[in-house]
Amino acid sequence: MAIARLHGGPLDGQVLPLDDETQDSLILPYSETQLVYERGGALENTGEGDGPTSSDFHYVEAEDDINPDPDGRDE
Repeated sequence: MAIARLHGGPLDGQVLPLDDETQDSLILPYSETQLVYERGGALENTGEGDGPTSSDFHYVEAEDDINPDPDGRDE
């Protein structure tokens, strides 16, 4: 199993399992919308003994607006 390292957007810094290491994009649920991340570069750590295979994915867009204050209250 490979891992996806997310860069940018609301999930910046998260690491997720990547079942299919050939995926070029991820569509992830987030609150009431979905986030789109695209692969940025080749797989890393593909040899034996050098850690889990990983790939960087960079934030592209959200399907809808992300509202950090859905109740309309300012603090």
